[in-house]
Amino acid sequence: MTRTIVESKTKTAVIGFDEPFCVIGERINPTGRKKLAAELEAGDYSTVEADAVAQAAAGATVLDINAGVVYNSNPNPNETEPPLMTAIVELVQGLVDLPLCIDSSVPAALEAGLQAAHGRPLLNSVTGEEERLEYVLPLVKKYNVPVVAISNDDTGISEDPDVRFAVAKKIVERAADFGIPAHDIVVDPLVMPVGAMGTAGRQVFTLVRRLRDELGVNTTCGASNISFGLPNRHGINNAFLPMAIEAGMTSAIMNPIALPVKQAEIEAKKAEVAAAGLVISEDMDDETFCQLFGLGSTRARAGKEMEAIHAANFLMANDPHGGNWIKFNKAPPKPGEEVRSGGRAGSRSRRRRA
Repeated sequence: MTRTIVESKTKTAVIGFDEPFCVIGERINPTGRKKLAAELEAGDYSTVEADAVAQAAAGATVLDINAGVVYNSNPNPNETEPPLMTAIVELVQGLVDLPLCIDSSVPAALEAGLQAAHGRPLLNSVTGEEERLEYVLPLVKKYNVPVVAISNDDTGISEDPDVRFAVAKKIVERAADFGIPAHDIVVDPLVMPVGAMGTAGRQVFTLVRRLRDELGVNTTCGASNISFGLPNRHGINNAFLPMAIEAGMTSAIMNPIALPVKQAEIEAKKAEVAAAGLVISEDMDDETFCQLFGLGSTRARAGKEMEAIHAANFLMANDPHGGNWIKFNKAPPKPGEEVRSGGRAGSRSRRRRA
């Protein structure tokens, strides 16, 4: 069975057909996040730190690191991105022990990330474009790392799945010329939005099966692409992921966390409750209020997509005896009862010492 090994200094992640689904956390990426981009240009890494810790807590297997900020002070990413990539990689691996995915379109930033990363990171990415093949594949060979292969080439992204398969095959064959084995290629077949193309789901499931059966490679995707532009995106994502796993997909680049409820949403709901004539105890904290009225949580936690993935792992016999499913669904400790290093709930420990 094909196995792709990704490692940090202390931990190994295995991507494979008979392994639990690999979740590559996507949050450390300033693309489309103006606030994060501004923070990074100012040397503020507080959001990166929070996202790294929250994704690890939510169950991410690997963390994607993207430093693609176009600075207002210097719009040349070839100059600014490599040192920023180094800084973020060093920061994140000092906070969590998860393997990393070095993600950039800037060749020098890819190498900077590879040089800074401990263990055996995943490189993201190579395409079928000639220029990209000629630069990235030697890096993959030099550092002996696995790589994400995206199924587009110099002609762009084809809507024809046969063309995307042909591009993937080309990349695998070119990699072999460098002595890079197929098990170190993780193909992204490019998921199209089902809202724009009604056959997008069926297309990707068929393509993933071909990639598994004919090329023997692991696969990944940008999981949220399938629901782009649609309402209730979580509902689509939650159906898509288990179906993709059954088809043979072995990983996804995705957000593993449900973001905290904003204070403005809490206040609006409190006003709605008060207007309905309901009286809420003044002692009720916001977390209890959110849970009571179905708002979510005031804290970052594992998202609904993670629930679907854990269930799929169980159903696909990649979670022996359902141990991870049971652990995932265990009720979190209440405030003041968090487990301390001694293994006892804080409130109980205080009672025993009293």
